[in-house]
Amino acid sequence: MSWTKFRNFMNTRWGFFTLCAFLFWAKTIFVYLVDFHLGVSGIYQYFVLLINPIATTLLIFSIALYIKRTLPAYLCLFLLYTANSVLLLISVIYYREFTDFMTINVIFGYSSVSQGLSTSSFSMIKPQDIAIIGDLIVVLILLLLKKIKLDERPIVRKQAVAMTSFSLFFLMLNITLGEIDRPQLLTRTFDRNYLVKYLGIDTFTVYDGLKTAKNNQARSNADSSDLSKVISYTQKNYAHPNPSMFGIAKNKNIIVIHLESFQQFLINYKLNGKSVTPFLNSLYNGKETYSFSNFFNQVGQGKTSDAETMLETGAFGLPQGSLFSALGTDNTFEAAPAILNQQSGYSSAVFHGNSGSFWNRDNVYKNFGYQNFFDASYYDTDSENLTEYGVKDKLLFRDSVKYLEHLQQPFYAKFITVSNHFPFVIDSQNKTFKAADTGDSSVDNYFVTAHYLDQAVKEFFDYLKKSGLYENSVIVIYGDHYGISNSRNLKLAPLLGKSSSTWSDYDNAQLQRVPFMIHIPGMTDGKVLDTYGGEIDVLPTLLHLVGIDTKKYLMFGSDLFSTDHSQTVAFRNENFITPHYTVIGNTIYENGTGNVVTHPTDEVKEKIDRAQKKVSEKLALSDSLNNQNLLRFYVPEGFTPVNPADYNYKNCYGKLLDLEKTLGNNSKSLWHQNGDKSTLNDYETDAPEVDNSDFEKANLESANKKASSEDLPSAASSSSSSASSDTSVATSTK
Repeated sequence: MSWTKFRNFMNTRWGFFTLCAFLFWAKTIFVYLVDFHLGVSGIYQYFVLLINPIATTLLIFSIALYIKRTLPAYLCLFLLYTANSVLLLISVIYYREFTDFMTINVIFGYSSVSQGLSTSSFSMIKPQDIAIIGDLIVVLILLLLKKIKLDERPIVRKQAVAMTSFSLFFLMLNITLGEIDRPQLLTRTFDRNYLVKYLGIDTFTVYDGLKTAKNNQARSNADSSDLSKVISYTQKNYAHPNPSMFGIAKNKNIIVIHLESFQQFLINYKLNGKSVTPFLNSLYNGKETYSFSNFFNQVGQGKTSDAETMLETGAFGLPQGSLFSALGTDNTFEAAPAILNQQSGYSSAVFHGNSGSFWNRDNVYKNFGYQNFFDASYYDTDSENLTEYGVKDKLLFRDSVKYLEHLQQPFYAKFITVSNHFPFVIDSQNKTFKAADTGDSSVDNYFVTAHYLDQAVKEFFDYLKKSGLYENSVIVIYGDHYGISNSRNLKLAPLLGKSSSTWSDYDNAQLQRVPFMIHIPGMTDGKVLDTYGGEIDVLPTLLHLVGIDTKKYLMFGSDLFSTDHSQTVAFRNENFITPHYTVIGNTIYENGTGNVVTHPTDEVKEKIDRAQKKVSEKLALSDSLNNQNLLRFYVPEGFTPVNPADYNYKNCYGKLLDLEKTLGNNSKSLWHQNGDKSTLNDYETDAPEVDNSDFEKANLESANKKASSEDLPSAASSSSSSASSDTSVATSTK
């Protein structure tokens, strides 16, 4: 095209539309690549990233095409162009401060906006941001100087409709491409990063707006009277604590180890004559551990986040999507960290080597009352230290010590592992177990990453014993959900002594078992219990062990040690399992044999109907509690509702150091008990990454770098000045 033709085209309405659309696309891609950390990898994801701004940009800008009058048409398009650019700029500023994307509630909620778009936030504007707003000034000047002439000819309506239709088609294509690479992208919405990466910032904002409107409608129709059924149900199904178990772990530290994708069949399992998880086996069968052989995951689409929801709140996840993502930012909770803090003075922390925005944890944990959240930003995230979902397990446990030792005791600390995550890939230098040979790489390598996780847990236990934390702690270990999906169980079947030709839904259901162990050092009557239960039962069980009665709280599970405990295990899809039967849809299976009960007796029918009614009722009431945010109307005696504004996870390390300094000799941290010295040199690991650098020095420096970037005290400058000398010792390796 010659310059003259190009200039003539720019002086048409279509030319101005094309110019605005192209400039906005270009600066959006610039922001994606420079400011946002979307985790894009591979040609396919880059292709989707490059096209995702197109559909919504054309759709929004096409509004101006329907305006026939010249000046209003140009003004409308320019204002849409400006508004979209401002949204992009504000999103960049917000992301720089919170490493997350603004939701509709943040945009329109005064408290959120005042926090997220404060004066300090705008101070984070960088020179590169001229790329977002500079073109607006240039285009405006060109219009005012009439270098871009206004075209008085209106756009033919058919052409405007065609552009709108094309943009909608392109949007559907964009969504389809995103779903191909990330199935259930819109239904699970486990990370806003993924939505922006695949669909774009505008589509994310619209989607979040629709989801917010739906949630707000449910809330607006709710009042305190909706609570009556929930209260009635939880009181009726309250299980009194077992007197012999109540309070046996009172005032002990609680350490929760979240075993990613870890299924029960791995326990005591041998592949080619070699134990896959020898250390976890020893715990499971030990006299200091109460283990449960019939403990089931009860997650839905939210998977890991659903498991956390149940363990922390005693309520189920949602029937579709993730409660963390859909409701977690705004809902009121009565969760474990807050209950333990208010009832027994526990401090709290989560350690997770992935982005804080994943599953919206950086917002949900505040509503749970977690005082500290150490996400990926607190760890050394060099590529050699990472799996696809975060810091490798051995390094997560090892690198968390520098934070754990500063927590005030008693503490409630949760470690979320990631190395045993689908597709179960780990680098060759960390492979110490031979894979299976089923022909399915994810099934074969599942045993390899599970063995690695087992080694990581053992190293952490060795540290707990050596550092002195072990004796005063109760360690809870659980698997969050299945690792091998139903579609791959046919490949797994022969390894379990089953035939793939006779494999059924019954077998799939039995594989929903995950480990659950409560390890209490000093106990001598630990055993493997055959009680049926699930993740919904963990919170009441744990609270009773530390001496906190759960009767006044609204929970849908019950104490596993109680004689009143219900052994009907509800799945999120309303299927269920009892000690005698497994019910999948309308089919009843007999436990043990797996035979279908084709002609159940009247007695069996009555039992099944009664159990089904209870399962449906408790799931429906849990959904009502969550969707309508009913806990805002219910405050148990002695409980203070959590104010998420009280928590800021950008300065966790510095706050711990400040608190130690303020408490002085009254500090109850492990650091202080160790004579104001670090326990890092008590940690032994065979992680091969350690050999590549002075790991102890790097470990301390990463913490100090995190603190200094936030203008916070470092370990070296804290009241315990011996930190740097004490932690400069190179780690010992096995």
